[in-house]
Amino acid sequence: MKTPLKLNRYIILFAVIAVICVAIVARVFKLQVVMGEHYREQSENQLIRSMPIKAPRGEILDKYGRPLITNRQGFSIIFHKEYIKAENLNSLILRVINGADSYRENYIDTFPVTKEFPFEFNFPGKTGEGLETAIDEFKKSKNIDISANANDTIDFFAHYYKIEDGFTADEIRKIIGVRYEMENRLFSNNTPYTFATDVDIAFVTFLKEQQQDFRGVRVIAEPIREYANGDLAAHILGRAGVMYKEEYETLRDKGYNINDIIGKDGMEKYLEEYLRGKDGVSSVEYNISGVTSRVLESQAPIPGNYAVLTIDARLQQALEDSLSRNIRLLRQTAKGKEAHAGAGVVIDVNTGEVLAMASYPTFDPSKFNEQWDMLSRDTDYPMWNRAIAGQYAPGSVFKILSAVAALESGVVLPEELINCEGVYKAYASSGYAPVCWIYSSYGRGHGRQNVTQALENSCNYYFYEVGRRMEIETMHRYGKEFGLGEQTKVELTGEEKGIFASREYRKKINSMWYPGDTLQAAIGQSDHMFTPIQLANFIATIANGGKRHKVHLVKSVKTYGDGDVLFENKPELINDINISYANYKAVLSGMKKVSETGTASSAFINFKIPIGSKTGSASVPNGADNGLFVAFAPFDDPQIALAIVVEHAGGGGAVAPIARDVIEAYMSSDMVDDEIQQFNELIR
Repeated sequence: MKTPLKLNRYIILFAVIAVICVAIVARVFKLQVVMGEHYREQSENQLIRSMPIKAPRGEILDKYGRPLITNRQGFSIIFHKEYIKAENLNSLILRVINGADSYRENYIDTFPVTKEFPFEFNFPGKTGEGLETAIDEFKKSKNIDISANANDTIDFFAHYYKIEDGFTADEIRKIIGVRYEMENRLFSNNTPYTFATDVDIAFVTFLKEQQQDFRGVRVIAEPIREYANGDLAAHILGRAGVMYKEEYETLRDKGYNINDIIGKDGMEKYLEEYLRGKDGVSSVEYNISGVTSRVLESQAPIPGNYAVLTIDARLQQALEDSLSRNIRLLRQTAKGKEAHAGAGVVIDVNTGEVLAMASYPTFDPSKFNEQWDMLSRDTDYPMWNRAIAGQYAPGSVFKILSAVAALESGVVLPEELINCEGVYKAYASSGYAPVCWIYSSYGRGHGRQNVTQALENSCNYYFYEVGRRMEIETMHRYGKEFGLGEQTKVELTGEEKGIFASREYRKKINSMWYPGDTLQAAIGQSDHMFTPIQLANFIATIANGGKRHKVHLVKSVKTYGDGDVLFENKPELINDINISYANYKAVLSGMKKVSETGTASSAFINFKIPIGSKTGSASVPNGADNGLFVAFAPFDDPQIALAIVVEHAGGGGAVAPIARDVIEAYMSSDMVDDEIQQFNELIR
């Protein structure tokens, strides 16, 4: 039996507990009911994240300060994983895709299966065995059964990404495309995924108005690359884009984020270390839906440095326009109806600066992602820079080198006459008797020719003879002096070396060299294969008397804001070839006569600017001859050298009008205006 004292103690204890419970309940009631809305708002504002502010990449200008690539503000669509429930991700992706499709917005999707049922594997640019290899490698990398077809592959990824029933086959493919990109771009709570960039304000407004349906999807403003002149100089400038996992593995130690924009090719890639800016940072509060509440603090980004190139935007435009226009005109002729592509390069004779470089057909870098599939399937290969990677037999253009080599090696004198009989019979006893082009056309020879006349008339017979006298080793030695068959090392990836015909090359391909090969090499056939940029620098070296400069596209790089010079290219002499004045004069006189009375004269009737030039027609295995034309101008004070190639043009004379347009544009007084003068004053 409890005593009264113990009973009182229990009563007091229970009373204390009751008071405490009442106090707790009252406090909870006040927090959740009376002040619930207030504290809910405060709790929502406790999600604080530091977000990078993208720095604009440095601008790229032409040599006179005209903008080539600049920046503007645009909108990008971002997925934030921490605000998205896993079971809602697939349906959210589809809603965003459907919105993008309705507003005709493009987004990245590189999943290698076509986008519509029935499905097929799709590796752009791959055909035949290359396609089969790409498919097999893809399956192995994802542990997919090697016998699986495209439909099986879709089923595999639908299961892998837990895409439940209720979606159509096309919807499943769309979701897979984005999930595949998310995986490649390391999408996680700490790494947002950029779904689309540079979207229109109408799509942005749609997402904002339907915000409750797009939890975890944000719209951010960031700098967008702007190509000031559309597709002008596309192969030079290149493009920039978001990096992928493989690139990130290489660049992560340099402070890059996987969502950073990097140079993919062209100047954008070559100048990456200079053009890349320093991102700023912003501390931002978000509510539980991922919507920005307020910005607490921010550090402004620092734009990248700007680069000045050697190209002249107006001359570049003149070259591209003429190349495109004349190729279209050639297609309307019987001889040039197969013409479809070409390239041209213009070089400053005295510095090695590339003033213009064009490859046709071309592409628009600003639309690269949306047009990638079409571009990769185009059989004219618009993304291929023919100016540095196209390898062409030089045809009669090579006769300039043969002339210099023959004269300088002493196997012929400038005034010596060689009688062109039409048929060259030095090796007739062995069954080989090549003919001069004039014999094929008129059944006769050119008659007695010195080197100047042989160049003017492009006499094969003359160069067969001097080629036989000096042999291929002498030609090869002089070709090396002028840089033929060697990379120019211009600041672009993908440059080809070309081929200079030689006994050594034949050994590499397990073939014999015959005396007749020397004759063909002397007129620019045989195994010779050179790039347009090599030919342009070769002519620049001829024009300036033997000084071969290093070819370059970058003039300088300067800091953003104060304009301090970080890097500057000065003319660099690679080789100074000693050519006697008499020999030099004989060769240049022949080149002058080509445009006055020779094989290019029809294109330069009434042309007031004296030039030195040479036409070339090169046989190819299939189709009409390639047409080549090289020139320098003005003749008495050489300033520019150029090389033009048009595939299947039918002959070099058909290409000469392009050179005329370019030379005329360069020499025009309109090339120097107030804009240029102001820029020159600015940089003094």
